[in-house]
Amino acid sequence: MSDEFLKLLAESQHTLDQGFAHLPPNPETSLGEAASNILHQVATRLHDNYPYAHPLYAGQMLKPPHPIARAAYALAMSVNPNNHALDGGRASSAMEIEAIAALAKMFHWPQHLGHLSSGGTFANLEALWVAGQLTYTEDGTPKAVAASDQAHYTHSRISGVLGLPFISIPSDADGCMDLAILEALLATGTIGTVVVTLGTTAIGSVDPLDQIVALQQKYEFRIHVDAAYGGYFTLAANLSSKTRAAFEAIPHADSIVIDPHKHGLQPYGCGCILFRDPAVGRLYKHDSPYTYFSSKDLHLGEISLECSRAGASAVALWATQQLLPYTPGGAFAQGLEFGHTAAMKLHQHLKESPHFIPSVSPPQLDIVVWAVRATTPEASSALAQRIFDEAAKRDLHLALAKLPTRFFPQNSWKNLHEPDQQTTVTCLRSVLMKPEHLLWLDQISQRLDAAAVAAIGSIPR
Repeated sequence: MSDEFLKLLAESQHTLDQGFAHLPPNPETSLGEAASNILHQVATRLHDNYPYAHPLYAGQMLKPPHPIARAAYALAMSVNPNNHALDGGRASSAMEIEAIAALAKMFHWPQHLGHLSSGGTFANLEALWVAGQLTYTEDGTPKAVAASDQAHYTHSRISGVLGLPFISIPSDADGCMDLAILEALLATGTIGTVVVTLGTTAIGSVDPLDQIVALQQKYEFRIHVDAAYGGYFTLAANLSSKTRAAFEAIPHADSIVIDPHKHGLQPYGCGCILFRDPAVGRLYKHDSPYTYFSSKDLHLGEISLECSRAGASAVALWATQQLLPYTPGGAFAQGLEFGHTAAMKLHQHLKESPHFIPSVSPPQLDIVVWAVRATTPEASSALAQRIFDEAAKRDLHLALAKLPTRFFPQNSWKNLHEPDQQTTVTCLRSVLMKPEHLLWLDQISQRLDAAAVAAIGSIPR
């Protein structure tokens, strides 16, 4: 942590403290030597982590929060606001409302209802909870929720919790929802909500939202967009025309989930749920005999299933938005574009490598997946594990994923000539979500190639 960061935090803390200086002194808790020793132990134990903030960590979806988000969060924690009710977080609730409005504006929604949440799981739960109350048959039976087989597993679990039928729609070789199968099921009238994923967690695939919106003109159903991972890419100017078309259809969705703690440079946990129609707020209606009396203004707890929530998350997001606004072509948008460019460059490097089999589909966002050349998927999977280990020895940290072999070119493996929905292969996966990944791509490629030579040389292929 830089001296500048600590200085700015101390100066801001002094400004905050001055706002309460008129109160009688309150003795501060002394930390002392025992606390110092404990914190040194904490720091030492935290060495047992991957270097998530470094560009050589190119594995899971872990992006360091921006320094201003860290500072604003720490500053707010000296107040420890709770954004459930205005009694617990007046300033932070106002900041949350403003931050939510900035997200809605980014998606070109002139009106909205929404709030922050602890993460994408709870935000998606609220979206499907609302959908379940609005989509049912004439006899009152809830209609089904449908999502791609590459959608996050949380949707099937949430549907089970809510008592909603769930239908998994097969995906194509690009990892996108199969629209022919979807339309056949929509024609039966059993589907009430279609979950459209803009950025799957496995390969970053983007469902064709624009074409699903067109289906909504023929069949009656709600569209919920799970953009927990990929939502911010609506600002990126370098996406393919197919991917861009999906993002441009977002204004027609009924609800959207986005996670600022992924691409939004925020600490965990900071998710967000947005509804296009503010009238769905009626579904949250409840009463509390002790909570909603300090103001006639809307309390965020009145439009949320969660109760206590960290107001510090709202403060950190608001501060980051002031420094890095959601402007096309701005610094924040450029960071997303750098990630996509890095992914495309790595994909091209993999195509030219004698060791690897890149996916059929080029990266739609910033996630790259590739298998290892071998005679069978089983042998390829074993090599992927070995390369993963060898890369870590070279301080390059990747991820592993078990994916359908149909995501890779036909004839990639002997005796496996036709796409198979069931056959899987363990492959390597990289999430290039840090803007710095583009500058470090040569280092990443060199270490990956060295790891492949070390691994393949030690296992018969």
